[in-house]
Amino acid sequence: MQLFFGIICMTMIANLQYGWTLFVNPITDKFGWTRAAVQVAFSIFVLTETWLVPVEGYLVDRFGPRPVVLFGGLLCGIGWVMNSFADSLMLLYVAAAVSGVGAGAVYGTCVGNALKWFPDRRGLAAGLTAAGFGAGSALTVLPIQAIIKTMGYQTAFLYFGIGQGIVVMLVALALIDPRRVVNPGIAKQAAKLPNPRVLQTKRDYRPLEIIRQPVFWVMYVMFVLVAAGGLMAVAQLAPIAKDFKIGDIPVSIMGLTLPALTFALTIDRVLNGLTRPFFGWVSDQIGRELTMLIAFTLEGIGIMCLYQFGQDPLAFVILSGLVFFAWGEIYSLFPSTNADTFGSKYAAANAGLLYTAKGTASLLVPLSSVLTAATGNWHAVFVVAAIMNIAAALLAWFVLRPMRRAVIQSSAQQAAPAAQPA
Repeated sequence: MQLFFGIICMTMIANLQYGWTLFVNPITDKFGWTRAAVQVAFSIFVLTETWLVPVEGYLVDRFGPRPVVLFGGLLCGIGWVMNSFADSLMLLYVAAAVSGVGAGAVYGTCVGNALKWFPDRRGLAAGLTAAGFGAGSALTVLPIQAIIKTMGYQTAFLYFGIGQGIVVMLVALALIDPRRVVNPGIAKQAAKLPNPRVLQTKRDYRPLEIIRQPVFWVMYVMFVLVAAGGLMAVAQLAPIAKDFKIGDIPVSIMGLTLPALTFALTIDRVLNGLTRPFFGWVSDQIGRELTMLIAFTLEGIGIMCLYQFGQDPLAFVILSGLVFFAWGEIYSLFPSTNADTFGSKYAAANAGLLYTAKGTASLLVPLSSVLTAATGNWHAVFVVAAIMNIAAALLAWFVLRPMRRAVIQSSAQQAAPAAQPA
């Protein structure tokens, strides 16, 4: 039930990120602002959502999940209500910051809670929780588009902001701190995985300790490389479809016919959600680094194929789904790898530190619009995104794998003397 409650909370805040692309063109059309200027709000949202998660994670580790999620839900609702009234770029940016702080509080808490509740299946637990964030907006793509077309984007911001915020606050009341329920002995026994491919530390590292570990920064760089390409696709999918002149062309798959952009957004949300528990489960079976090698390579190939063949409406729908499927797993693989390497006790704060890499990656999103405007097409953006994913795949296998093994072996040696009787 605790895992389910976390998934519900994540579903309610998903539109803050994944629904944003639906609002970009209506906002630019209404006020005449440039696309790059509007996308700065997206970067501000992601920055505030990610860079404050270590603080929110510290509060979760100290006070439990309930008050942090309650406050986060309130801010999420306020942020979208502010968006509905924003008539200047500055107010749009402030609303993005408020929404980001709220979303980060909810996201960091729910993922950290999953890592603590299920130390023996971290990949799957974190993946299921993150799936709520990845797929949560799938069911609301059509309603949001309908409200935008009939009543305006401001009304869509207002209605969904109030509704989503209220649901998060109500569900927050049901969240329980696992330290008040779980027997530490049972948790330690569960952490002894039968699969030797999933290595886990024998000690708990504090947040200030992990930032002194080189292996943490390798994971950070990898997270930035993969997240940047995916965030570009998340924020720019509607503009890309518009520039390809295929957004409104009907596409039929398995008897269902929708406009290409609507179809792509719906499928992308679903696959972006399914990939998180899927690759999380796979990593529980074959190991984190091998799973990263496979997924990140697939992402790089998918990005280049989307550019080469995306002008065809059907190919655009299918290939954008592949890109999202190969990208969303970072939100299950990196938190579980981080907790495996540095322990459960401070998992929320430690995962929050690594999650700030998503904020760093978001700085590249407005640059993609600038680069496209300078070159006249999306070629350079796609090539750069593909290269970053391939680089991350190689780092996972050839750099992260041996470094993480060394750190975990060192933790076992440090724990051995402490376990011996005096």
